[in-house]
Amino acid sequence: MYLIIALLFLIFPTMSYSQENGTKEINSVNYASVIMYHRFGDSRYPSTNIKKEQFQKHISELLKPKYNVIDIDQALQAINNIKLIKDKSIVITVDDAYSSVYNYAWPIFKKYNLPFTLFVSTDVIDNKTPGYMSWEEIRILRDHGVTIGSQTKSHPHMYKISKQKIIDELTISNKRFIDEIGSTPRIFAYPYGEYNLEVIDQVKLNGFIAAFGQHSGVAHKSLGLYELPRFAMNEKYGGMERFLLAVNALPMPISDLSPKEPVISKNPPSYGFTLSDFIEPKNAIRCFANNGLKTKIKRLGKNRIEVRLSGPFLKGRGRINCTMAGKNNRWRWLGRQFIIK
Repeated sequence: MYLIIALLFLIFPTMSYSQENGTKEINSVNYASVIMYHRFGDSRYPSTNIKKEQFQKHISELLKPKYNVIDIDQALQAINNIKLIKDKSIVITVDDAYSSVYNYAWPIFKKYNLPFTLFVSTDVIDNKTPGYMSWEEIRILRDHGVTIGSQTKSHPHMYKISKQKIIDELTISNKRFIDEIGSTPRIFAYPYGEYNLEVIDQVKLNGFIAAFGQHSGVAHKSLGLYELPRFAMNEKYGGMERFLLAVNALPMPISDLSPKEPVISKNPPSYGFTLSDFIEPKNAIRCFANNGLKTKIKRLGKNRIEVRLSGPFLKGRGRINCTMAGKNNRWRWLGRQFIIK
């Protein structure tokens, strides 16, 4: 099983926590699994596309009574312990506003009354870029209850640009949203899932109440409201085995994460975190890294976990995913993405 987990979650792409019990359905929890899509039925881009037959299987699974597909505001209320939700609550997000969202996915979401959030970069819409939605189509989705989120002005690698350019990306796009849909988005998604602490600060200062990356895991307050995880789905990693693991996953509440800065100069990083007492931290924990790197895990006392890698990450993005067995044959997940300078 651990081999399957490593293969399925390594590439893609978590202290408050409500009580679990041994029953089939857990009510009153403060976490949710967030699924991320990009394109639908566009096989030219397999790394960001989900096949139609894969997507149809996902929808068929989510329509089963054991799942609770909710909008992003309900999930954030639960994460903030304002109004808790059912276990196996799922949030659907879609990045980049490709035409296939409007033409293919949205009719299916609408047919089954499944809420979702669309993250938009404004430049491609303003430029009428082929293959992307129009402002009129985005307004139609908004009028039908779709949550519109921001993904900046030009979809840059945000950690690479200056503080002033970060501010411009956020403020200029917010102005365009006001012009076109009458309000600024409250939810943000980092382009490519990349950010540093400066980017987080500016996202907060520009009025966003939460932000999502592209590291895997169950969304709750463990990493904070501005580093919320999502499970990315595409052609290679959108099969039902991986999808079932994602929508049935449990959070891994932690504290004292190190390093806090995801853009690292020390490679490999000295990675560590402290497990919550509430989740029976005596259970075994295993961690997997990409680039074929081996991990060595050391437990300090009962709760502190230190992870060391056999070598450095390659240039670009590195990932470490840690898992722990939960109840009822479910798995806890903690994903972290590092950016190597």
